[in-house]
Amino acid sequence: MNLPTLVIVALGGACAFVGSLGGIGGATLLVPTLLALGVEPKVAAPLGLLTVAAGSLAAGARHLDAGLVHHRLGLTIELAASTGAILGALASASISQVLLARVLGVAALVGAIAALSRTGIRNVPVASFGAEPPGEWPGTLGGQYDLNGRAVPYHARNLPAGLAASLVAGVIAGLSGVGGGFLKTPAMSEIMHVPVKVAAATTTFTLGITASTGLLIFAVQGRLSVDSGAAVVAGAMVGGTVGAHLQSRIDAATLRRLTGIILLAVAAIVIGRTL
Repeated sequence: MNLPTLVIVALGGACAFVGSLGGIGGATLLVPTLLALGVEPKVAAPLGLLTVAAGSLAAGARHLDAGLVHHRLGLTIELAASTGAILGALASASISQVLLARVLGVAALVGAIAALSRTGIRNVPVASFGAEPPGEWPGTLGGQYDLNGRAVPYHARNLPAGLAASLVAGVIAGLSGVGGGFLKTPAMSEIMHVPVKVAAATTTFTLGITASTGLLIFAVQGRLSVDSGAAVVAGAMVGGTVGAHLQSRIDAATLRRLTGIILLAVAAIVIGRTL
């Protein structure tokens, strides 16, 4: 890859920043950008997953402190996502650039439609839960989070459909290196009825597992570049930290719209390049 090191650092930082805001993973933006700059898919995909892993690590502490991460839910859907990531990574070396772009573009479009099609707030504050600290309820797929000083309880629904969507997200993550967060966050929010802030934080926290799974396959295939990888990780760590800090200050409706607009832009750019 002929891109200067500082450019790679800047791209990693900017993409991780935006990705951590919406819980979609920085690679959703990085991989299409690299493809547009002429980088081959087999090179772009590992860099995308490295960005996802670094952004997940950087944002994790902030989200945990805010009680937004639901570990049990995250690990449940991650089992399906990691399985899909292995399958996708194994097949990624033989997929054409045009097909990869179309798969990525269509998936981003689906995520955008899911994020933008709903208005209002589904999960509302309940005064009787005010004495409980924000966080997950042990042994369940429910919990509560703090919304402007008020407690908002929630409980994940439609688990089979959510797992199916996570499996698809994992396959796409392994194929393209985008991490799959752009599908996992809308799936948790719109299919499983988890508040978008919890969905975004939980997705960001678990994306590192999906990324690590795919990176193991890429390492065996000899597709990891130490120099480019180190540069993109350095940028992603900074961008992910700043993005996670700002995410806690954005209201849920704005966050959902922001995620949808980003995905819509990604879909338009990626699909447009294949026409």
